[in-house]
Amino acid sequence: FEYVETADINLNTYSYRIHELLLRVCIEIEANCVGILTENSYKKSKDLKMEDYKKINHTHRLSSYEIKLPIWNGNTSLRQPFKAWETGNGLGWYQDYNKTKHDRFTEFSRARFDCLLDAVCGLVAILSAQFGTENYATFDVIVTEGPGDGFENAIGDYFRVKFPNDWTDSEKYDFNWQAIKSEIDQ
Repeated sequence: FEYVETADINLNTYSYRIHELLLRVCIEIEANCVGILTENSYKKSKDLKMEDYKKINHTHRLSSYEIKLPIWNGNTSLRQPFKAWETGNGLGWYQDYNKTKHDRFTEFSRARFDCLLDAVCGLVAILSAQFGTENYATFDVIVTEGPGDGFENAIGDYFRVKFPNDWTDSEKYDFNWQAIKSEIDQ
């Protein structure tokens, strides 16, 4: 956001810096997906692909997450980076990342600001699905909006996240963190 204004008019902007950030963010998304699958004893352990990562949607409801950029000029501040999974489709921003990664010479212009935003918001969704809004920072909240907008500050306090509300009671679990947080690991 230091180089590209957060505005609809800039969504097609592409650059080497955007390309670099897109690669780094998507690698982080892949690492988190591999971690989730590994920790849940996923049978396939090598050559994981997006088709494997898509299985996480069933348990984490990534397609239902909404991420909001609080400072935005235009109509696209609300992002749903995994929405395409809801209908079984691929993620356009991830496909563009893959194309620029494997053939930067001819596909460089796919490393656009809108792909980067969806990737970053995808990472925010994955981290929120794993860790809620637990903030490990030592500073105070920077961005807030009025109560009742349905969004909470995401990890890092810049992005806002709306958690899925499409869980049935039988799919939910709960535990009392306050009661178990001081227990000694065995």
